[in-house]
Amino acid sequence: MSIAENIAQVRANIEKAAREAGRDAREITLVGASKMNDAAACREAIAAGVDALGENRVQEMTQKLAEHAYDGAPLHFIGHLQRNKAKLVVGRVDLIESVGSAELLKIIDSLAEKLNIVQDVLLEVNIGGEDAKSGFAPEELEAAAREALALPHVRVRGLMCIPPVAEEAHGSIPYFEKVRWFYVDINENLYHNRFDMLSMGMSGDYEDAVRAGATIVRVGTAIFGKRNYAIT
Repeated sequence: MSIAENIAQVRANIEKAAREAGRDAREITLVGASKMNDAAACREAIAAGVDALGENRVQEMTQKLAEHAYDGAPLHFIGHLQRNKAKLVVGRVDLIESVGSAELLKIIDSLAEKLNIVQDVLLEVNIGGEDAKSGFAPEELEAAAREALALPHVRVRGLMCIPPVAEEAHGSIPYFEKVRWFYVDINENLYHNRFDMLSMGMSGDYEDAVRAGATIVRVGTAIFGKRNYAIT
């Protein structure tokens, strides 16, 4: 199937999941996770109506920016962002979804101040407590969200998570529901309902994420097919 056909199928699945949850599918932003897909594939996805594109790696993103791969669509950074590479991302993307430390928040704020901008971000939650994954531990999340309020050049729009790999069907749902609870709690008690983005779900579980309340899903393989590991 073509990228356009894949996007149409993903949209249909989102529509079905949203309907089952009593939601409007128009509330959900479909991000094409374009890691290891070339500029032509990115342009094809944009032409087919993907809402945004998301990149995991700074070097690849920088290369494809130079090739105008993302023209016509918002760009999200969705991978682990090393502190020493933040300067290559701040101000160049519409949203940094993967802010997982207080130090990175401060670095982004400082870089954004120099550019005279406010950088939109999401706080990443390591909801499974996995050593191999970045993100705030659940018990650190409220303090991080509170600290971010004092940073004038960072605007936290919500939360993001990558749950542990599910060993059974629908195994991600309990993690999605926990992150949704944190989202609602922090939004109501700290951010006075200014949150509007909850990024949960990838190719294997985006429908469950929609049912659990996600407003952003990050879909790679289901749109672009198996990744081409020759793209560096």
